[in-house]
Amino acid sequence: MSTLSAFPDSVPSSQPEPLTVMGGGLVGTLAALYLARRGYPVDIYDRRSDPRRISKTTEGRSINLALSDRGWRALEGVGISEQIRPVAIPMYQRVMHDQQGRLTYQPYGKDNQAIYSVSRDGLNRALLDLTEAESRISLHFNQKCQLVDLHNRNVVLRDTLTGQEETRPFRHLFGVDGAYSAVRSAMQKTERFDYSQQYLDYGYKELTIEAGADGTWLLEKNALHIWPRGQYMMIALPNLDGSFNCTLFFPYEGAKSFATLQTGTEVRAFFAEVFPDALPLMPELEKDFFQNPTSSLVTIRCYPWSVADEVLLLGDASHAIVPFYGQGMNAGFEDCSVLDDLLDQYGSDWQTIFAEFQRLRKPNADAMADLAVYNFEEMRDRVADPRFLLRKKIESKISAQYPDQWVPLYTQVTFSSTPYADAWANGQRQEQVMQRLMPHIQNEADYDQPAVQTLVQQELASMA
Repeated sequence: MSTLSAFPDSVPSSQPEPLTVMGGGLVGTLAALYLARRGYPVDIYDRRSDPRRISKTTEGRSINLALSDRGWRALEGVGISEQIRPVAIPMYQRVMHDQQGRLTYQPYGKDNQAIYSVSRDGLNRALLDLTEAESRISLHFNQKCQLVDLHNRNVVLRDTLTGQEETRPFRHLFGVDGAYSAVRSAMQKTERFDYSQQYLDYGYKELTIEAGADGTWLLEKNALHIWPRGQYMMIALPNLDGSFNCTLFFPYEGAKSFATLQTGTEVRAFFAEVFPDALPLMPELEKDFFQNPTSSLVTIRCYPWSVADEVLLLGDASHAIVPFYGQGMNAGFEDCSVLDDLLDQYGSDWQTIFAEFQRLRKPNADAMADLAVYNFEEMRDRVADPRFLLRKKIESKISAQYPDQWVPLYTQVTFSSTPYADAWANGQRQEQVMQRLMPHIQNEADYDQPAVQTLVQQELASMA
């Protein structure tokens, strides 16, 4: 991998002041790379051990992620997209598996548009390699944030290996330490800080579809696989070694839930009934099911995201969302590129930068949180419905016929830089149009009927 030494520095006119990034995950490392490119010395503190020094992450965070256009643009912004591509697999379509093992295909976009399966751990390792190669960035692992003193601008860190505590001053602190952020926790004690968290009644568990004997993929490689079952579902994303990372999204309680599957026999019988085509590909099912943790699904909203020019929250620390639109990482990466744009506009006026950042990003973060829950319902319930699949085909026809007037919601979110809030508003208008249009359509050929064409034109004219 090449280093960042080739980047043109955009160094502040005065001596650059050191910056502190709390959190060395995906968004924290990318934010540090953006800041270092501008000449700032950056210290990254992370409570975990260096994941590159251990064989496997111990926190149950190996779930695969979907990298899409917003994420790629943010990586390109610091010139590292080509270093990341070798650990990414393009997925051009959804493949839905029904209970009899029959397959239905739904392209994600057009012209070979794809989202990319990446291992969280593999991507984090790659970004850490790039930060380590940047001389302006210092990495500090095993440093748990015990206290953020906003008044005196210092943090108290405890070394998780030695137990020793140390107080470190900061001038500008970036809280990128995840959904359960210690930095945000300190901000929550300030006056008029709004905070909410909503958990779904579902948890998720990571499982594995093994690679073939010769390292081949036993399912279609370049696709995201979905087993929609109404009140629950399983998905699978490809890995480079021929395996698939599966995620079971399942109720915590109920007749069919994590609470009721208590033995290996019960788990295997359930999968034989509900996911029969996947079961033969999962020889370690019982082991994975009981050894891997059951993780929760939470949406976190808060405001403000900044304190004067002292602290700014980014990524999950400010807007954790459930994973069903594949945009959590992409939204966090887009945070970094938006921050960089504001640095272009306002130089080192951090108070203005922080205020503008939260003003711009908060509405979009809230919209993306709503979109993620909406897409859960779609993936879980609707992708197996023939009427829903017909509707998607009709939307594609409208988009092809009127490309300047109708861009599908998924395309706006995944394959464009349209602000999430604008995409969600557009999608809600399109939803109303399709509700009026679909009663007149029973098959694809009906779309070409003169009466339907007239109705489409009238609807588009009303949206203009």
